[in-house]
Amino acid sequence: MRIADKLVEDFLQQSGKVSADQLTQLRSQEKSEKRPLQDLVVAGNILSENELTKLYANAVDVPFVELNPKDLKRELLMQLPERIARQYNAVVFDVDEDGVRYVAMADPDDIQAVNFLQKQLGNNLRVYVAPESQIQSALDTYRGNIEGELTKVISSDELSSEEDEGTVDENDLKEDSPIAQTVNLIIEYGVKNGASDIHIEPREKYVVVRYRIDGILREANKLPRRVLNALVSRIKILANLKIDEHRAPQDGRFKIAVGSQVFALRVSTLPIVDGEKVVMRILNESVKAATLEELGFWGDALRLVQQAIVQPHGMILVTGPTGSGKSTTLFSVLSLLNTPSVNISTVEDPVEYRIQGVNQTQVNPLAGMTFANGLRSLLRQDPNIIMVGEIRDTETADLAVQAALTGHLVFSTLHTSDAATCLPRLMDMGVEPFLIASTVRAVIGQRLVRRLCQECREEYEPDNGVISRIKEAFSLKDSQDFAKINELERQALKDGIGTHDDSGKEVVSELSSSEKTIARLWRAHEDGCAACNHTGYKGRIGIYEVMDNSQSIQKAIVSNTTSEALESLAESDGMITMHVDGLIKSLRGETTLEEVLRVTSRTKD
Repeated sequence: MRIADKLVEDFLQQSGKVSADQLTQLRSQEKSEKRPLQDLVVAGNILSENELTKLYANAVDVPFVELNPKDLKRELLMQLPERIARQYNAVVFDVDEDGVRYVAMADPDDIQAVNFLQKQLGNNLRVYVAPESQIQSALDTYRGNIEGELTKVISSDELSSEEDEGTVDENDLKEDSPIAQTVNLIIEYGVKNGASDIHIEPREKYVVVRYRIDGILREANKLPRRVLNALVSRIKILANLKIDEHRAPQDGRFKIAVGSQVFALRVSTLPIVDGEKVVMRILNESVKAATLEELGFWGDALRLVQQAIVQPHGMILVTGPTGSGKSTTLFSVLSLLNTPSVNISTVEDPVEYRIQGVNQTQVNPLAGMTFANGLRSLLRQDPNIIMVGEIRDTETADLAVQAALTGHLVFSTLHTSDAATCLPRLMDMGVEPFLIASTVRAVIGQRLVRRLCQECREEYEPDNGVISRIKEAFSLKDSQDFAKINELERQALKDGIGTHDDSGKEVVSELSSSEKTIARLWRAHEDGCAACNHTGYKGRIGIYEVMDNSQSIQKAIVSNTTSEALESLAESDGMITMHVDGLIKSLRGETTLEEVLRVTSRTKD
């Protein structure tokens, strides 16, 4: 759907979300980048695609509808052949008792398309407008049961021969071969189920395919052992790796289109006892960066990050273990700062998210491109903002600090357990304490927890044992502690954390400070539902702590204070630890206490 620029400008003025100067800047950006204004508005998170489509629906007097692909009935969908549905970006999503067919379109102004649909489906038609991304997701559901298709392909005659597993026939590697179909289906299954990683692991008598979904590995399929080498060779060809190298690890990357979206797959092969194991990291290149609020930032943490990232120079550090969402946080921040007037340069290992307009460099130790050498080169490229994928050694740490001192805004990550441990870690690398105190603007510590499915989550009344465990884990000793949590929860509600339940009613934990008890908690439904694939969880959300480099913290750093003392100082300055942030989000119905305790693994004294 292409919305006229004049109409988009009207929408922006109606919404009051941009000033006259910002609108002028958007028009200038539109000319320089030669992109439609509506794309810039959505990419810059000024208006979401949903908001823009709703405003457009009101302007053209066509009803708006939100589509959830999981709610679409296949028999309704099939009333319009897939070829026609894709040609006109339209899907049948409902039929009433009078036989009126409800059709969602991305562009209801396309008269030719509407006329054709009336001929195909009859005049008893009611047209709605839906966001184009939702239409595309609905079109992707024309594809049948992927798991069933995989079984069908694997059991085909071409794969059923009892040939030696060590030989790979040339026909196995063709684009239309059963092996190629199998690889495509394995990837498609992972994409459809929201997996972040696909593991293809050889065992003595079979090959197991596992998917990491919402941070948890789940076994999905077992394939015949005889397909292993052909399967690995096909993936190596896609990733431009050596198919005759079986003794050394290899890394590569390729892109694949699944439905309407493009995904980059980062491939890693590793020789193990039973053969070669393959892990593919799935990265959606079609998705736009989430806002900080969508990631789970709120309250003072959100305010501190927003203040830190607009400073003209300094260093912002993100810390946490592997898989805690550090790259996603930096991707969102860099996307927020990415404008034509700013030069953003990165050195990463590997480059996970591609950001249009950002100069991204891949670390390559064999060619001498280390983090330190890459950062040294970046400083000669006239950057405004620098992102170093990770500070691993003294040389990189020194260069990053010097860059922050000389007028650059530097972002980087460190592998430490929490925000407070990050600064002593820099001291261990040999960075002078006074340099740390003068350059670091903020430190973000984070973890990822599974998000409760909003369709089937259930509330329950905790017993005394659960309440005692909560008091011990979160150091809730007296009514003052409970009152503090109550106040934080009210702030979280105000900032949109778990604002409403499915009926639109406000979600409250009913935590009583006077009685020092909790009346209601949330948990995953035992059997889940179709929306969450019967797991009880859908997606993930971050829990954060943001340590501001206040004057008291600076004095402590210069005095070589321990991480425990730094954390106590930060908490007295108002920092909410990720442990407490997780408690608030569990009380808000966003996750469960078990999830928070699982990822923080910490009991405070």
